[in-house]
Order: sequence, then structure tokens, then C-alpha cells
Amino acid sequence: MPAPAHMDPRLLRAFVTVAEELHFTRAAARLYVAQQALSRDVRRLERELGAELFVRTTRQVTLTPDGERLLPHARRVLAAQDDLLAAFAAGQARPLLVDLNSPGMVTGRRVLHRARELAPDCELMARYESGLTGAAADLLAGRLDVSFGRFAGLDPALRSGLEQQPVRYEPMAVVLPEDHSLAGSAEVPVSALAGEAVYAGAGNPRTREWTELAVRLFDQHAIRLAPPLPLAVGDEEFRRVMAKTRHPVLAVVDFPALPGTVRRPLVDPVPLSPVSLVWRKGLVHPGLTALRTAVAEIARAEGWLRRPVGGWIPAMDEEVMNDVRYIHGPGTGW
Repeated sequence: MPAPAHMDPRLLRAFVTVAEELHFTRAAARLYVAQQALSRDVRRLERELGAELFVRTTRQVTLTPDGERLLPHARRVLAAQDDLLAAFAAGQARPLLVDLNSPGMVTGRRVLHRARELAPDCELMARYESGLTGAAADLLAGRLDVSFGRFAGLDPALRSGLEQQPVRYEPMAVVLPEDHSLAGSAEVPVSALAGEAVYAGAGNPRTREWTELAVRLFDQHAIRLAPPLPLAVGDEEFRRVMAKTRHPVLAVVDFPALPGTVRRPLVDPVPLSPVSLVWRKGLVHPGLTALRTAVAEIARAEGWLRRPVGGWIPAMDEEVMNDVRYIHGPGTGW
């Protein structure tokens, strides 16, 4: 059967996503489509190519030799399409959507402020999407352009479509009710939380990378992960739920102050939250260049990428943060 004269890129994206997941349900979730629609697109592509691309059984999905042969070509076509769309978007100087995770967080807000100074003709619009896990799907789908967070905590399938630049080793803190027994201390040793149930976003699907980082820390110090809570949106709701449960909350040193609570830095060791600037591969926009330059300037001036003495970070995060390909922003001359 001759190859088709035209091919819908949507069909290739469906094929590549299934090839990466080897699971139709997960692939459909990544693409935000029904599994039935995804299966229909894959079958249509197989008909147009005259080749079977997957072997499907009740237990697993695997690529056929023809599927293996198509995969690198399909990826190149999609990458070229993404580059074209990104270049067009940059040429139109559309607004760049920048996720700051939540209002009041200092790191992302400072980078955005400096980027606006560097590129005053660009419209950089702030968004607040809670966690990087939640934002990553929006980045890949083009609903967001840039976010901040723990890149190593993302699923590898998500990371493969994203780029990152390290921003900061942000020291962690604990937020305590003001009458908590540890509230009077200027600093809280991590070991002092042994036996406590500390809230770290358990059950929130948008902040899984943060919860996973907390678990790695807690497991080393006999700290219990507090059970899931209803998702609290806004300071008032967060404060109300915290007052009800009275669980300490794992945070960072720049976490905004809340009435009725105190924020204390954690020490011995100093646990670090690794923050990266994250964007989808192929994105070309003067606002992104400004953000990357702002990151490099501020990190250099304030030592954001210098590890504090006694700082703790998982090895997987250290590898990401030390990747020399991403340390410096464009045009910084470092």
C-alpha cells in the first residue's frame, strides 16, 4: 500500500504517546482524550500506513518492528511542528504565561519582576497552578509556558518533553501553631520532629513532587507524613484547616506568614528544596530569554545555587541541579 500523501500530526502524536507509555489508558490521560478516541486514531494511522504498529494483549502493549521503525521519524516530525509553532508564537509576541505556583512565594515572584524589567515590551502574565506536577501537563499541552519547581520529582515521561534551568537551593522550614512546643525556638532541628505527623501535601495530585521530597526526608528522621486533607485554596482556608488539624506544615523559608502560626527554619541538616525554571521543549519567546537571564543574574548575586553548609538534598535532585548544561542563562557570559 502506498504511503499517504498527507498525514494528520494528531495521529503521529497519538502513536508517539502510546509508544512512550506502552499503555493506552495512561497515554489517553497524557493527551486529555478518551481512550476510545486514542485507539481510533492509532488504528487510523495503521490503516493509512498499511502497517501494524502495536501488538496488543490483555496484559501488555508492545511496539512491532514497523512501530519501532516509525518512532524516530514521528518524533522528528512532531519536534519540527513544535518548533514551527513556537517560532510563530514568538514572532507574534503573544503573552507568556508564567506559573508562580502560589501567591506570596518569593523566588518565582522575584525572577518574574526582574524579567519584566529586562523585557518591558513583553507581556509576562502570572498564573498560580499550585505544584509543578500539576503545571507540567499544562506546559506540555501549551496551556502554560513556564513554571517553577522540583524538576527531578516529575515522571520521566513528563521530563522528556520539558527543559529546565536550576534557580535555587531553597532552605526548608516548618510552619507551626504559635502555641506549639517548638514555636519558641529560633531554629528547629529536623530530629525534633521525630514522631510528629507533618503535613506535606499528601493526597494533592498537583504537588506530588513536593510530597515525594518530604517522604525522602521524613523516612530518614522517623517523621510521619500527615494524612491527606481537603484541598485548601487561599490563605484563609489553609489557615482554617491547619488550625483544625494542628499538624506542623513542611514549607520553605520564604513561605508567607499566616496569622496564628510561626515559621521556623529547619537545621541539622538543612533540608533544601531544589527549584528550577521549567518550560516545554522547543519554546522560543523573548520572555523566556528574559526569565532565564533574570534567574542567572539573581542566582549569581545572591548565591541561590551555592549549597548551604550541611545542606541535605536527594542524589537524584543533586544530579539535576548540577547539570552544567542548565546552570547559566542565555547571554550571561558565565
